[in-house]
Amino acid sequence: MKRLCAMLLAAWMLAFCLPFSAFAEESAAGHPEELIVGSPTPVTGSFFHEIFSSNTADADVRELIHGCSLVRREPGQADFSFDPSVVKAVRMVEDQAGNHSYYLVLAEDLFYSDGTPITAWDYAFSFLLLISPELQEAGGRRMDADYLLGYQDYESGRFPCLTGVSVLSDSQMIITLSHRALPYFFETSLLQCTPYPIDAIAPGCRVYDDGYGVYLGNRDPSVPEPVFSASLLRRTLFDPDTGYISHPSVTSGPYVLTSFDGTTCHFLRNGYYKGNTVSDIEKIAFTVLDYRTMTQQLADGELHLVNKAAYGPAIVETMQSVGQTAVRFENYPRVGLTFVAFSTELPTVHEPEVRRAIAWCMDREGLTRAYTQGFGIPVDGFFGIEQWEYLLVNREIDFPIEHLDDEEYDASLAAWEALNLDDLTSYAVDTDRANALLDDAGWTLNRDGGAYRAGTDDVRCKRIGEELVALDLTLMVPEGNAVVSFLEEFFLANLRLCGIRLTPVPVPMQQLLASYYGEAERTADMLYLGTNFHTVIDPVLSYASEEDAALTVWQTLYSDDEELRRLAEEMRRTEPEDVLEYVTRWIAFQKRYNEVLPSIPVYSNIYFDFYTPLLQNYRISEHASWAEAVTEAFWEGSAVSQKEEDYEIIDDYSAGEEDLTEIDDFGDEEDFMEITDFDAEGGFSLNGDVGGDDGDFVEIDDF
Repeated sequence: MKRLCAMLLAAWMLAFCLPFSAFAEESAAGHPEELIVGSPTPVTGSFFHEIFSSNTADADVRELIHGCSLVRREPGQADFSFDPSVVKAVRMVEDQAGNHSYYLVLAEDLFYSDGTPITAWDYAFSFLLLISPELQEAGGRRMDADYLLGYQDYESGRFPCLTGVSVLSDSQMIITLSHRALPYFFETSLLQCTPYPIDAIAPGCRVYDDGYGVYLGNRDPSVPEPVFSASLLRRTLFDPDTGYISHPSVTSGPYVLTSFDGTTCHFLRNGYYKGNTVSDIEKIAFTVLDYRTMTQQLADGELHLVNKAAYGPAIVETMQSVGQTAVRFENYPRVGLTFVAFSTELPTVHEPEVRRAIAWCMDREGLTRAYTQGFGIPVDGFFGIEQWEYLLVNREIDFPIEHLDDEEYDASLAAWEALNLDDLTSYAVDTDRANALLDDAGWTLNRDGGAYRAGTDDVRCKRIGEELVALDLTLMVPEGNAVVSFLEEFFLANLRLCGIRLTPVPVPMQQLLASYYGEAERTADMLYLGTNFHTVIDPVLSYASEEDAALTVWQTLYSDDEELRRLAEEMRRTEPEDVLEYVTRWIAFQKRYNEVLPSIPVYSNIYFDFYTPLLQNYRISEHASWAEAVTEAFWEGSAVSQKEEDYEIIDDYSAGEEDLTEIDDFGDEEDFMEITDFDAEGGFSLNGDVGGDDGDFVEIDDF
């Protein structure tokens, strides 16, 4: 796909006859006081955690202001590792029940933006806050952390402590993953945790650990009633003017949010942030851009950086003006896609036959060409053109088989080369096939209950139970998105030929996302939106039932297709080191997804970032987001601040005994919980009795 990106760019370069010097033109000395960044996606104000929103612009803000996570995602998306600026040493121990306990020693020079130290207690608070029933009662959504040991007992109230997280000292903690959640292909990602300040979110509260795990209590034990409550969180988190979700006051990332007016965010560099490289850009403004004025705003200096430009006409206009306006650009394939999601819980689009019929009415090729101007291609599954699984299957990156002997190499190579996506249906316009599918599915009535007659009746209907359901559908689209102007030609007209009426309904992005994520009642039959895979791609997290919806991170797929869910479960249950098996299962999932279509994949594309030459060392293609890339950029004429790495980089924390940090590095034995407090299942005994024989336990000396 990188070859596709290069070929597309080369074609445009030849068409415009632009010399390289046009892109490398230097600007006059001096730089703006504030870097102004524009994004086609508006921020919604959800700057706390992804359980509240997965809007890509909000995610960029979160990455800019929150930092010091225990785990970071490495380039390429497949690998997660402990951040060596945060975790000084780590050791994983597996007990006989199969639980994985990670013993972590944290750096002692981590600080919030107000200078307050960040300690192990802050990470414990983050876990406790995000899984708390008080958070849900306050109007939020709890994080599903059933991968933590003792989570079910804690969240149900059967045990007062979260046994899967223990704090040994300010710089030492243990996180234990339950054997019930293992194996998990992205296991290290389960330990991702960003510290949040308890004094800002839960003043008057404190995290305790009495040897059985962590729990929340009153800072002043003499106060009789629990301070931590839903009413407290409604004030500290959800208040629209001062709450931490939209106006976080104390944070841990490279920048601090100084103001947010509902559209534009302003940031100031955090002098307490610890990182390998820190930008010398003191101030940043982040706002929504208008594609109609993007080129002129770049030329006039009203925008200094445009991130993730995808609208082809605006891209072409800006590229044509590069020689005159001294604007640089970098392009990079998308780790995501644009798609049309179905509200499969609604009777109109509940049946796969209807969803496939609708897909056969969309001219994805024409729509992609018109919107992206050739900088995108249709995709046939739920993936992007820069997704690592897709790159492996399409031979764009090397198979991970270097360190095998000849016989094993040949067998593994043959297995890898046999993998492909050839069985995926590439949906194009075929109204005959669409009509046949609808006939077979019983959509053969008109609005009066008589026989549907093409060319006479406006829509097809079907009697479902006592109701006559009409294929008179609505499509929720982002307000102001130019795609609306292309829908009639490439989609709506074809649908009418098949007895389906589809009405686009533009809504604000926040309303669209609330509907997609189940935060508001879904009334639209279909939703037009896109996604970028910045974190773990675990389709299981997209499923929800009435029983577990409140605990599921995202509830985007209400599909009742058991086969699709089974395949999603198999993906996540792959051993972390078995990449071949994981990709094999990923292909099986994509095939089923392509058959039942919880959404129609439309296209994946090449993004463009345009920026002023005054911005130096901005390397977006090497990073997951502009918020990450800008921490290594600097203004022309000034040197970027470098910080020496005085910590050990952990490349492989579980390869063997010789690679593991000794137990002495974690403190004395008396600092650890007694092993006899564990029962045979890896849980805690509520009555203090051991739930098994001594032989069921790993002795403390074995650690």
